[in-house]
Amino acid sequence: MTDFWREKPVLVTGGTGLLGSWLTEALVERGAQVVVLMRDRVPYSRFISAGIIDRVITVDGSLQDQGLLRRTLCEYSVETLFHLAAQPLVGVAKLDPVGTLEANVQGTWNLLEAARHSGVRQIVVASSDKAYGPPKQLPYLEDHPLEGKYPYDVSKSCVDLICGMYAVTYGLPVAVTRCGNLFGGGDLNFSRTIPGLIRSTLRGERFVIRSDGRYVRDFLYVRDAAEAYLRLAELMASRPELTGEAFNFSLEAPMTVLALVEKILGMMQRRDLEPVIQNTATAEIREQYLSAEKARRVLGWSPIYGLDRGLHETIAWYREFFRSAAGETALMTEAVA
Repeated sequence: MTDFWREKPVLVTGGTGLLGSWLTEALVERGAQVVVLMRDRVPYSRFISAGIIDRVITVDGSLQDQGLLRRTLCEYSVETLFHLAAQPLVGVAKLDPVGTLEANVQGTWNLLEAARHSGVRQIVVASSDKAYGPPKQLPYLEDHPLEGKYPYDVSKSCVDLICGMYAVTYGLPVAVTRCGNLFGGGDLNFSRTIPGLIRSTLRGERFVIRSDGRYVRDFLYVRDAAEAYLRLAELMASRPELTGEAFNFSLEAPMTVLALVEKILGMMQRRDLEPVIQNTATAEIREQYLSAEKARRVLGWSPIYGLDRGLHETIAWYREFFRSAAGETALMTEAVA
């Protein structure tokens, strides 16, 4: 589908974030006319530093403004919508559950309600493996009940259910993605394991693991995730039976946090920086990982980059970032804060 995106009007919410910047860049490179809804302008984000912002239309505003959402969808004749905007951090959700529910749940129904009246043809909504809640069996399959217990998990369970409601009740052409933990260049949330570890290692510091190191997680390189989103939207255009469906995307290579840390330290040739295990993490599920069999079977999707190549590219991105003026300024600003 080489020409599918050529001159196609697309709206991306959350386009300034980790996945959003890579997805938006991929759409621009394929010739799409991309509109990005921006709430905050983050000066060190990849969206700005890589010049992506200069190649798209930006609309300043919030998912709480339904009038703005309707105007944007209609004024730009949006045909494809990628909804990635969310409060994405588990720790922040625990501190501010109401703000997280407003951003993730209310933001989603506001957008879908606006889309219902504007003629959007394909809608892909980012959920999460956290939507499944505590596992009764692993790996998670798409028909696993949505039973989030903690604030972030509950917000994503609700997002899934709301999407299903709009698909079944109104025939809205929406599908849901549930990805493993995303990683890649441009993630400046250093509370996350991979960017936090790489930064600590480049500083010559021991990385602090909040848990006991034995939590098991699934991972997906951000460029593989971007390709998954594009493929799903492309197929939705010709296969209406995909409306209302959910798809897991992951590398299907779960590992403990400690094993991942040791792997990255080896890649960076700093095994001498033995991590500090704090064992203070709470309100998190110990084991979570996904089956991507449905995505392989129904969508013909498989990861292109994988874990090792993805990690090598990610490490290289951070090395360059912290050599740059933007990276140095970001670190200085963080230290002052």
